[in-house]
Amino acid sequence: MFPEYDVIVVGAGHAGCEAAAAAANLGSRVLLVTMNMTTIGQMSCNPAMGGVAKGQIVREIDALGGYSGIVADNSMIQFRMLNRSKGPAMWSPRTQNDRALFSQEWRSMLEKTPNLDFWQEMVTGIVVEDRKAVGVKTALGLEIRCKAVVLTNGTFLNGKIHIGEKNFGGGRTAEKAATGLTENLEGFGFESGRMKTGTPPRVDGRSLDYTKMEEQPGDVDPGKFSFLASTRAPEKQVSCWITYTNESVHRELEKGFAKSPMFQGRIEGIGPRYCPSIEDKINRFAERERHQIFVEPEGWNTVEIYVNGFSTSLPQDVQYKAMVKIPGFENAKMFRPGYAIEYDYFPPTQLKLSLETQLIDNLYFAGQINGTTGYEEAAGQGLMAGINAHNKVANKDPFILKRSEAYIGVLIDDLVNKGTIEPYRMFTSRAEYRILLRQDNADLRLTEKGFSLGLAKQDRVNALREKTSQLKSILQDLNTTRLTPEEINPGLEALGSSPTREKTSVANLLRRPEVSVESLATLHGTTNSLLLQYSREVGEQAEILLKYEPYIDREQKMAEKIESLDNYRIHDDFDYDRVKALSSEAREKLKKIRPATIGQMSRISGVSPADVSIMTIYLGK
Repeated sequence: MFPEYDVIVVGAGHAGCEAAAAAANLGSRVLLVTMNMTTIGQMSCNPAMGGVAKGQIVREIDALGGYSGIVADNSMIQFRMLNRSKGPAMWSPRTQNDRALFSQEWRSMLEKTPNLDFWQEMVTGIVVEDRKAVGVKTALGLEIRCKAVVLTNGTFLNGKIHIGEKNFGGGRTAEKAATGLTENLEGFGFESGRMKTGTPPRVDGRSLDYTKMEEQPGDVDPGKFSFLASTRAPEKQVSCWITYTNESVHRELEKGFAKSPMFQGRIEGIGPRYCPSIEDKINRFAERERHQIFVEPEGWNTVEIYVNGFSTSLPQDVQYKAMVKIPGFENAKMFRPGYAIEYDYFPPTQLKLSLETQLIDNLYFAGQINGTTGYEEAAGQGLMAGINAHNKVANKDPFILKRSEAYIGVLIDDLVNKGTIEPYRMFTSRAEYRILLRQDNADLRLTEKGFSLGLAKQDRVNALREKTSQLKSILQDLNTTRLTPEEINPGLEALGSSPTREKTSVANLLRRPEVSVESLATLHGTTNSLLLQYSREVGEQAEILLKYEPYIDREQKMAEKIESLDNYRIHDDFDYDRVKALSSEAREKLKKIRPATIGQMSRISGVSPADVSIMTIYLGK
């Protein structure tokens, strides 16, 4: 019934979709197996993509040739660039999306992808021969053969949904859990654990009073995720809204704590530290009088509202009685209650940096199965797992991004070398080279790499080369165009910037913190005419390069120095017991994680600088 596939991807969430698309676009014959064909690319939680650090990941996926940025752009109802008041390393794009359209776009793009087949069923096990994954088993008793398997099971592995004192199996509301696979993997020696996440109630937007809330419109001049010219920012946008809880809301919620599955110990899994439930917030932060609630529309043609910030697993009657005390929600009609879900995951220290498992060759894990939370983190892992599954089948070297090259590299390096005991979420603070890893330069960092792989197509490279040419040209123009004090001092004084006493270049003016590309256009007619020749994106990037040049250079040199440790390779079968000077903890961690280089070794928790020096000397001998 089935041919032998090169790659089978299990699960069609954000990780599975990117994995299947990447492997297929690289030339592998791919089968995407999902329990429900109607929920491909489903936004299980909030209807949004991007945000702080997450937006950088979406741009990196796009720069490499992935699909998430395109899908997000084609389904966006609002765009905002977050953290504009901070430095450019912190700028993070975010879209509000039409939930239904997002899923439709994903399915449409996948169905148009050559080499990609679909099968709707539950996978209950992996077929393993000689410690190598060679297929999957399904609930119907089918055995489908392949050369590599990518598992992207999300929250479905033995998923259990909690609402108050009620609980039932499920991987998502109204969808059954996936069973059998955890036990199958444990039989091969894998270690598993339990995690939890949650989601808030959905309400009828027609029943809300928006006059009691703060409007949060999209950017006046909206941007987008994809570097391709074929996607467009929306001509109109839908506003989100902000309101707040209060003491009355908190008191009403506290009445339900006795029935809370979290406080009564019925939930075994560990929840996300940085996205806690509302009951967790008022318990942990009892001193706070209010908490922010984001009122997010679910799409163009629906009245459904996502109540961001009100994630809960309390009984539905408690949820409702508390919710109607929120300003603007007095007459709210609930579509469905919030709930918590706990599920199995596999500690990611059992993986290689390629996301291939250490125990079984040709088996890859991506997404929440690795202990992460978030669409973007899942999609980034899925892309890398799909690339590396294809490369393994094609007898090519694994594709691994360094910490200095991408947030995706930081994400995977953190997971594999440090592990996680709570749902891992990406932040800019996790990246030591965040000035290098800006959202504006993801294409400059990664598109040529994607093209070398065969994933990024010629149109992306053409766009990149045109941008590079424009950037070189504008920097030359800014450095050679010089203005006299009489021409620019009135404008500088208006900006609160010190006047100049001599003729100076426009580039030097841009290095001042008070001066921006936008304000430059008002300083002088010649400057305005110069800038009009270039796009806003190129102008912004030129400003960043000029203003932050010494910081960028410093980070680049630091990255090169630290990455020199990656020149010291360590064989997979290296016997650490031979190196008697290593600490006991380091030896234990190194035998478990099996780092590929001294650089990777240096980032493992429990490995000291002394251990690194000992191994460097030993390998040097």
